[in-house]
Amino acid sequence: MRYTAGVDVGSTQTKAVVIDESRTIVARSLIDTGADVSRAAQNAFDAALATTTIPRDAVGYVIGTGYGRYKVTFGDRQVTEISCHGRGAAHMFPGTGTVLDMGGQDSKAIRVKPDGEIIDFCMNDKCAAGTGRFLGAAAKALGMTLDDLGPTALNSDRPVRISTTCTVFAEAEIISWLGKGRSVEDILWGVHKSIANRSIGLLRRVGLVDGITFTGGVARNIGMIKALEEMLERKLNVSEDSHFMGALGAALYAMDHLQAGEGRTEERVYAEARA
Repeated sequence: MRYTAGVDVGSTQTKAVVIDESRTIVARSLIDTGADVSRAAQNAFDAALATTTIPRDAVGYVIGTGYGRYKVTFGDRQVTEISCHGRGAAHMFPGTGTVLDMGGQDSKAIRVKPDGEIIDFCMNDKCAAGTGRFLGAAAKALGMTLDDLGPTALNSDRPVRISTTCTVFAEAEIISWLGKGRSVEDILWGVHKSIANRSIGLLRRVGLVDGITFTGGVARNIGMIKALEEMLERKLNVSEDSHFMGALGAALYAMDHLQAGEGRTEERVYAEARA
């Protein structure tokens, strides 16, 4: 059995996925990226392999993706995260037409063909208002963990309207609403709806097509899923592996190269063994 891997080095977290020749995920890992990007890539890959009995030399091809893809120094090739999220989404959810990737520092709306090939995309990379960073600002202002935001927001009866479009001023607006006596639940639901509204604006720019797949770390937030589904009036494709979508897409591209006869050479295997 031959295997390939994808390593997605994001701004806040690094993910690694290993697949077999049937293109099934056999190992995965998720760690904080930290300051040493190259080390994070290596550690994520090692952590994924550590969950299996697969030896390193059985992984015939590795592709790096994400903002730190060029720091995956042990990889064979780099592919953009846009291509990898499109490919991974189409593989995990056949029939995907649009992908919303919401990460820590940016958000992307991606139109794809049935095989995952990119048709069009747009990014929110100059302002963090529609990203996980905005949620992080809310968590800090309220003294909560990120994991608690979504479940708490779902208990809202009357969400506030978050007007700021700048993460820098989010804390001030949240504190202002607290001072007016509004509940934490209503404030958080307002935050989620604000982010969802900006994300839907990105989707409309590339064209809303049925089969919307939600990827990235924020896809683990049940409050964000509900806010998007209510405003879009349709269900989203989401799974427990949605935040691994970029790494999965990279691993799939790696398998393409491996099966095309572009595996690791004996010289590279020898060099890695000596490293």
